Amino acid sequence: MGIVTENKNTKNAILFVDDESIILMSMKSQVRQHFGEQYKYLTAENAREAWDLLLELEEEGSSVSIIISDWSMPGMNGDEFFRKVHHSYPNIEKVIVTGFADQKSIEDLNSEIGPIVFLKKPWDEKELISTISHAMLD
Repeated sequence: MGIVTENKNTKNAILFVDDESIILMSMKSQVRQHFGEQYKYLTAENAREAWDLLLELEEEGSSVSIIISDWSMPGMNGDEFFRKVHHSYPNIEKVIVTGFADQKSIEDLNSEIGPIVFLKKPWDEKELISTISHAMLD
């Protein structure tokens, strides 16, 4: 008798982090429409909630493959959040979506914990899907 593993629990996850729920839902729906049930789709409205989800998944034996986060959020910005994530989970792919970040902040973050993909708000759906596809192949 072989050991039966439950695929649903080991499915890699894509985590979306943004303080605007309309943006979260829009991104999640575009990505799910493209990838279907290949991945778990998780959302968090701030960095603290996202961090708790990462810890929860780790306890379940699942993992997040990619985090797509807004830059500008109350409490902890996306760049601070990614520094924290990188420290504990260096293999998670990171994508930051922003309408605000200045070039120097982007370069600093990239040189510190890169490579990070930056998408401008409003994002292009094809670019978002392509970014995720590339990240999942690495």
